[in-house]
Amino acid sequence: MKRDLLLLFLCLCILGAAAYVGRDNVVSAIAASPDEGRVLILDAGHGGEDGGASTASGSRESDINLSIVQKTEALMAFLGVRTELTRMEDRSMHSEGASTIREKKVSDLKNRVAFVGGFSNAMLISVHQNHFTDTRYSGAQVFYNMGDVSRQWGENTQEVLRQVLSPDNDRDAKAIPDGIYLFEHISCPAILVECGFLSNGEEASLLLTDPYQRKISLALAGAYWQELQMIPTVWEGE
Repeated sequence: MKRDLLLLFLCLCILGAAAYVGRDNVVSAIAASPDEGRVLILDAGHGGEDGGASTASGSRESDINLSIVQKTEALMAFLGVRTELTRMEDRSMHSEGASTIREKKVSDLKNRVAFVGGFSNAMLISVHQNHFTDTRYSGAQVFYNMGDVSRQWGENTQEVLRQVLSPDNDRDAKAIPDGIYLFEHISCPAILVECGFLSNGEEASLLLTDPYQRKISLALAGAYWQELQMIPTVWEGE
């Protein structure tokens, strides 16, 4: 736990320095990053006509996902981490020729798989928001795909999110359930982060704010940075 907090403090220090001397100077001042040769893919779930879940007031999951991903990308840049985004605006990734909503969704998912598969030595964070018929449920939860790297990364990310957002969140990181197309068709270490419940009014209000989104981004960056320190012990063979 102390190590997680130290890494988060490091992130805050870097952000503070960047505010004074600028991104380029901060990045050049960072020592050789342990992620050299690796790429972090940031996937903002949904997009375009597929808005995903929504709050009671009509705010769309796809917009919240993208905002969090963009903040995470900026923070990773300060840390000297190479990132690639599956989408950088409110759009679907479907190919030309897809006309129905179903065709667009299928095409979108296939193109995301192809995008991820186009990078070697990659890791993936897919950002989403939860929704349930019972409005009392809240709290971030992390899911991970097969492999020791993903499991370790997912568990660490869950713990850092707990520390940063809600110490009383008793959810545990879990293996990704069957039927999630993107995760069934990629082989790199990957986590899916359900940042909170849009069906819970209080949490939905927080998820729409910049400060709360920045907390999520900081947690994702801190957990990823921590994982990079441990990857060499489990990376080979996966």
